[in-house]
Amino acid sequence: MTAGLDYVLPLRWEDDGGLAELTAYLEWLSRRVRVIVVDGSPAPLFARHARLWRGLAEHVPPDPDLRYANGKVNGVLTGLRRARSDRVVLADDDVRYDAAGLAAMERLLKTCDLVRPQNHFRPLPWHACWDTARTLLNRALGADYPGTLGVRRALVAEGYDGDVLFENLELIRTVRARGGLVRDAPWLYVRRVPCTARRFWSQRVRQAYDDLAQPWRLAWSLPVLPVVGVCAARRAHRALAAGGLLVVLLAEAGRRRAGGRAVFPACTSLFAPVWVLERGVCSWLALGAAVTGGVPYAGRRLRRAAHSLRHLRAALR
Repeated sequence: MTAGLDYVLPLRWEDDGGLAELTAYLEWLSRRVRVIVVDGSPAPLFARHARLWRGLAEHVPPDPDLRYANGKVNGVLTGLRRARSDRVVLADDDVRYDAAGLAAMERLLKTCDLVRPQNHFRPLPWHACWDTARTLLNRALGADYPGTLGVRRALVAEGYDGDVLFENLELIRTVRARGGLVRDAPWLYVRRVPCTARRFWSQRVRQAYDDLAQPWRLAWSLPVLPVVGVCAARRAHRALAAGGLLVVLLAEAGRRRAGGRAVFPACTSLFAPVWVLERGVCSWLALGAAVTGGVPYAGRRLRRAAHSLRHLRAALR
């Protein structure tokens, strides 16, 4: 048992396609940490989960007083209310820690308030390679945004805004605004199970919408499509090849950072130009969605990606 560490897993499933695999993970996890599963699934699925996970986790629905548009935040805050330890792992339902990862997270949370580890996909179908290219570029230019974070409960117990799309960035910025110490851990690799190709395609515009909270990303992604179009029209093939090579080299720098070659195959860097082109297209679609009322999410439309750090600090004052 990893003493002094709680594990909060928010989920909302429409089908139980991955139930057996997740149950096996929870069985392994329950022998090491205290697990809290906050389940917003429909009633029949919730009842099935309750039967299977009895004794493995504290299995509860989201608290009814939490009505944020982003349901994941409702699940996270419900779990934090029930956590006993001040050191808590927040993890999506596709995240798979190992014992070394849990021990490292517990150790890091003794000296900082939020830890951002590094996800990697296993297995690695084609669409996971594509998405990994985004990860490599993020690593080369700063840090990635994983599906799991470690937090000190005392600093986030007051909550954070859940009416935003990019809830992880909102949480990170909220901790910083409250004076907390955030530590990036690009060497702490935590496996993630890839989604289906269908879900991958459904997330393209929504992930691009996150960039509205990071204007510098929009500043490079919006010109991609016009520049490629002009080069293609002028048959400037050498310029396109040089740009593609530069992007591959940048992704490779991210792959080599902090021992990344052990978990990121070399082929993933080659997907970087494809991802950059995709983001160039989807950024314009995201901008159009912002102008017309926001991006669809769980039956609603979310207009704001995340608040700025300046806004959060001003709100605290």
